[in-house]
Amino acid sequence: MSEASQLFGARSTAYANFRPEYPDALFQWLANHSPERQRALDIACGNGQASRPLRQYFTQVLACDASLEQLRAAEDLSGIACFTANAEAQPLASASLDLIVVAQALHWFATPVFFAEVARLLKPGGLFCAWCYSLLRIDEPLDALIDVFYWGTLGGYWPTGRSSVDAGYSDIYAPFPRIKLPDLAIEARWSFNHLLGYLRTWSAVQCWERQHDRDPVTELEPDLREAWGDINQLRVVRWPLHFLAGIPH
Repeated sequence: MSEASQLFGARSTAYANFRPEYPDALFQWLANHSPERQRALDIACGNGQASRPLRQYFTQVLACDASLEQLRAAEDLSGIACFTANAEAQPLASASLDLIVVAQALHWFATPVFFAEVARLLKPGGLFCAWCYSLLRIDEPLDALIDVFYWGTLGGYWPTGRSSVDAGYSDIYAPFPRIKLPDLAIEARWSFNHLLGYLRTWSAVQCWERQHDRDPVTELEPDLREAWGDINQLRVVRWPLHFLAGIPH
């Protein structure tokens, strides 16, 4: 099992509960730019955040993850064909897919072998789209605390590949011309406790906690609480999305 699979599998339930949902406009765009709406595959699907919305647009949605724990923690995957598989080796027929998506995971396996597998799986004219989001934005005081936590406290604890998320996937080479997507972002209204739960899903938090034998989010909590204000108040949280998309052949 890869390092990424171990980290996300270890907290699969928290990942399912606290990760944000993607905007509907993204899936509308994907459907409109796929050659047909027959079969779509979500690679490294996690808890199915990208798989579920695709059901509205495609006759068949497939979802795979290297972590069985992630799939088991997912809710409401009815009508989706789920299976475990490594991203670079899919047990599917060649030229059988209209769309392949990778949500917040391409940086773990963006290799020539993976892109060759994408080209094998897609029909001629089939669409590939991967996306990522990095630091959440709330307001200046909270953003400043989170920035110090991300770059300072957790600096050096992020697994290999995370730097590509910070670069918005601009550093990943894809063997096909890129397609530009509209400017899209995730937006959510969260409670203070939801914010804490989300921060604890970060892979670097898990790595830091294992080395220091204590929870860094708990240590940050008093400062976050003061900056949040009324903890009974919901706050708007936003993440800009960054894309790597194209038609491999």
